[in-house]
Amino acid sequence: MMKFIPEHVQAAAFEQYGETLEGAAEAIWQFNKSIIDNIYDIVPAVKPQIAMYEQFGIEGLKVFKKTVDYCHEKDMVVIGDVKRGDIGSTSEAYAVAHLGKVKVGSKLLTPFDEDFATVNPYLGSDGINPFIKICQEENKGIFILVKTSNPSSESFRISLLTASHFMSMLVQRLMNGEASVWVIHTAM
Repeated sequence: MMKFIPEHVQAAAFEQYGETLEGAAEAIWQFNKSIIDNIYDIVPAVKPQIAMYEQFGIEGLKVFKKTVDYCHEKDMVVIGDVKRGDIGSTSEAYAVAHLGKVKVGSKLLTPFDEDFATVNPYLGSDGINPFIKICQEENKGIFILVKTSNPSSESFRISLLTASHFMSMLVQRLMNGEASVWVIHTAM
């Protein structure tokens, strides 16, 4: 990610924090803030990719959260490009982290607070249902990956029957008003 940050922004952050994870995070934050300040009145939504932040550890995740919060201050919609999906309990934790609230003592706190999240369906409905439940509770939404533009995405296919069943399940849930769900299929 640092290759995308202008050198003068990196230099200023490194002068303040050194060539550390904190310095990298500060450079990313200053770059993000500058972009947001220049687009918020003409661009309605952003989709930050969490892996670009995770590579800088805790400091990177702090900047991810700071970026999400700043976008909300500017009335922008945030789509967390997190591509989560796992077994039920793990998916529930991911859903809470990105779209819901976590109980800490007597308080309910919002960890990342994106408006939408991208979800990977390949572990089945056990991995999707916790997100749908949180979306219902919090008036949030998910984008479910079906086919991506990655050149090698053709090497792993869902059978026609499986894809058809999956799409039927999603359509049924939408018709029942259970959640805001979008299916992502990007052109090749």
